[in-house]
Amino acid sequence: MTDELTTEVYYDDDADVSHVTDETVAVLGYGSQGHAHALNLHDSGVDVVVGLRKGSSSREDAKASGLTVKTPDVAAAEADRVVMLVPDTVQPAVYEAIQDGLEPGDTLQFAHGLNIHYGQIEPQEGVDVTMVAPKSPGHLVRRTYDRGEGTPGLIAVYQDATGDAKEGALSYAKAIGCTRAGVIETTFKEEVETDLFGEQAVLCGGVTEMVKVGFETLVDAGYSPEMAYFECLNELKLIVDLMYEGGHMEMWNSVSDTAEYGGLTRGEEVINREGMEKILEEIQNGEFTREWILENQAGRPSYKQYREAEQEHEIEQVGAGLRELFSWGEQQEETEAPADD
Repeated sequence: MTDELTTEVYYDDDADVSHVTDETVAVLGYGSQGHAHALNLHDSGVDVVVGLRKGSSSREDAKASGLTVKTPDVAAAEADRVVMLVPDTVQPAVYEAIQDGLEPGDTLQFAHGLNIHYGQIEPQEGVDVTMVAPKSPGHLVRRTYDRGEGTPGLIAVYQDATGDAKEGALSYAKAIGCTRAGVIETTFKEEVETDLFGEQAVLCGGVTEMVKVGFETLVDAGYSPEMAYFECLNELKLIVDLMYEGGHMEMWNSVSDTAEYGGLTRGEEVINREGMEKILEEIQNGEFTREWILENQAGRPSYKQYREAEQEHEIEQVGAGLRELFSWGEQQEETEAPADD
């Protein structure tokens, strides 16, 4: 552990992969994370069975990759470690279908703690409940593993019935390649609340809204939509890449002094700290999760409206046209992965 960090980082030497290679692991779901976990585990020598419902469009893909495929209930009953990698919204129903197959000493594992933290899944006593969460999309979890590298990850223990829950989580993290890059220990509560906040306030909600409003501000002022697109959206990747590589100072050191001064003196004008604090409060008190559960129970009417409005926004039409004309997309890495199932 370095002096600068408040938590320990675990690497390959801190994990014993034999813990998980001695198990049968059921990976439920074969979407973005599911396919990466299953294939990496398989290549690490783990006995893997993929749990997919009958009729799933992913069954043939998994079989073609040399994996054993069974229904979730059968897969879970045969496994020592059951890994929930289906979408949050269907996990409670899947758990109901597989819980009778869990035995004392087994492990129920997640990659996101929403359903445990907010009480949508209440695991039985006698099983370990852990989390191994790569901090990367699934296609990169797989690609970096193939290159002999890895993506950073998180581990957490919610219920330690065997006394070996943490060691098992670290072993699994090693088998999918995360300990090559480094794994940080957290809690289900911390992972869920910070993840939801980051998505809503910054990474997904905050960034996209800022880009749209910036685009609209320029277009409404009479500037061309194409110029607005380049300045507010296209160049964002360049800035984010610099921040990813070396933090804020790497970015400030790379842009012009004019850009740096303007950003440092004007950036706060567009940030609403009270709004961010409200978002965090609604995550902490469960209001957002309750809203999302009700939205799904109602058939997602608001969700569909928001998606339709997003798709019809002018910035989407302008961007689609520009991307057709220019060649930057030709070298773009593949980002698509199978849908969660």
